[in-house]
Amino acid sequence: MLQAVITAFPILILEIDEDGIILDYNSDSPSLFDVHPESFLNCHLNTYFPDQVADELQTVLLVIKKADQPPIINYMMKFDDGEHWFEARFIRSNKEHIIVIIQDITRYKKNEAIVQKQLDQMSALRAIDHAITSSVDLNLTLSILLTQLVKHLQIDAACILLWNVDTERLEYVAGLGFRTNSLSYTKLRLGEGYAGIAALEQRVIKKEHLSSRDTDFLRSPTFGQEKFVSYFGVPLIAKGQVKGILEIFNRSVINPDSEWLTFLEMLGGQAAIAVDNATLFDDLQRSNTEITSAYDATIEGWSRALDMRDHETEGHTQRVTGMTLQLAHRIAIPKKELIHIRRGATLHDIGKMGIPDSILHKPGPLTTDEWDTMRQHPQYACALLSPIDYLRPAKDIPCYHHERWDGSGYPSGLKGEEIPLSARLFAVVDVYDALISDRPYRSAWPKQAASKYIQEQAGTLFDPKITSTFLQLTKEKELTGSFI
Repeated sequence: MLQAVITAFPILILEIDEDGIILDYNSDSPSLFDVHPESFLNCHLNTYFPDQVADELQTVLLVIKKADQPPIINYMMKFDDGEHWFEARFIRSNKEHIIVIIQDITRYKKNEAIVQKQLDQMSALRAIDHAITSSVDLNLTLSILLTQLVKHLQIDAACILLWNVDTERLEYVAGLGFRTNSLSYTKLRLGEGYAGIAALEQRVIKKEHLSSRDTDFLRSPTFGQEKFVSYFGVPLIAKGQVKGILEIFNRSVINPDSEWLTFLEMLGGQAAIAVDNATLFDDLQRSNTEITSAYDATIEGWSRALDMRDHETEGHTQRVTGMTLQLAHRIAIPKKELIHIRRGATLHDIGKMGIPDSILHKPGPLTTDEWDTMRQHPQYACALLSPIDYLRPAKDIPCYHHERWDGSGYPSGLKGEEIPLSARLFAVVDVYDALISDRPYRSAWPKQAASKYIQEQAGTLFDPKITSTFLQLTKEKELTGSFI
C-alpha cells in the first residue's frame, strides 16, 4: 500500500549516507528530472542539486543529527517547459542513513505568488485609501497612487490629467517615470487626443506601437525621447462625472491579463474618489472662506458705524485690536483663538449702539443716572452678540472688558481669574490707549506716565501677570517704534 502511494504521487525518494552519497532510490517513482535517478547512484547528492544550493546542502548534512525537525531545502531548476520549484526534506533513517524526499512544488509556488501579489495589491489599495482619508493634499494622494500603480502594474510611467471646469480642458497635474517634461503642459478638450476620447466616451482607451502612429503626443518635440510603445487611458469617474484621466505608458508592449486590468480599474476608481474628495473639500473651504470674509466685513462695518457715531474714539478700535493681538501672541494664546480675540476687540464697544446720543455725545460730565446708563453698554453687547453663533466665542471682550481684577468693575463684578482671559488682556490695552490719546476734556498723557499708571494699578484694576508682560512689550516696541 505504501509503495502504491509513493508510486501514485510525483515524489522521488533517495537514500544517502552521511557524506551525501546516493545509495538507493524508489525505483517505481516517476523521474522529476531529464535523467533517471539510477544514473546518480553512488554519486554525491550535489550532482542532483543545482550549484546554488550546494552550500545549503552541506549545512543540512552537518546539522541533521542534532535537528529536532527534518531540514528542508527549496530550490528552482529550469527545464524545457519552464521553471520548476522543488522541496527536498531530509529525514534520518534507522540504518544511520538519510532519506531525502523530493517533490515538485511548482504549483504551490505559483499559487503562493498569486496570493502574495493579491496581498501586495490589497496593501497598495489600503495605502491609497489611507492617503485619501487622512490627507486633504490632493498632490500627495496622487503621488502615492502613481507610485503604487507603477510598482504593482510594473509599468514605466503614468500621469493624471484633471478636468478643469473653468477652462474646460483636461490638464496635467501629476506624473511619474517620465524622462522629459513632454506631457507636463497637456491641455486637451473633450474628444481631443486619446485622453480626450477616453473622457468623452467614458471608456478605457488602449493603444500599441505609439512610435509608429500619428498621435497628438507627437506635438511635443520631446515626446519621441520617451520611446513609449504602449498606452492606456482610464477615465476617472465619480458620481457619474468624469473627473480626469489616468494615463499609462510603457516602453514595451503590455499584454495585460484580467487581474492586471481589474487592478487598473480599481486604482482608477480610487483616483476618482481622491479627486472628488479634494474637490468637495476645496469647494467647502472656498465657501467657508467666503463666509468668513463676509462675517469679518460685517464686523468691520459695525465698527466703522460706531466710529462714525462716536468721533471721540475714532481710530481707537484699530489701535487696541492690534495691540491686544500682539499681547495675546506674546503670552502664547493658541492661534485658533486669536480670530475670536480680534473680533471681540473690534466689537468691544458695540454695546454703545444702545446708548442715547444725548449721553454718548454729552460735552460735560455725566450725572449718576447717565453713568448708570453708560455702564449698561457691556450688557447691550452681550444681548446683541449672544444670539449670533459665530460671534459667541468673541463676546468675552465686549461683555467683560470693564471688569476689574479686584472685583470693582462692571457689569458683573467679576474678580481675578473669574474674568475671561481675553477680557483681562484687552482691559490693560484699552486703558493704556485711552490715556495716551487726546480727548476733548483732556490732552494725551505721555507714554511714560501712562505706563506708570498701568503699573500702579496691577493687582487692583489689572491682572498682575498680564500687566508685567504688557509693560515689557511696550518697552520693546517703543525701542523699535512699531508697537502702535
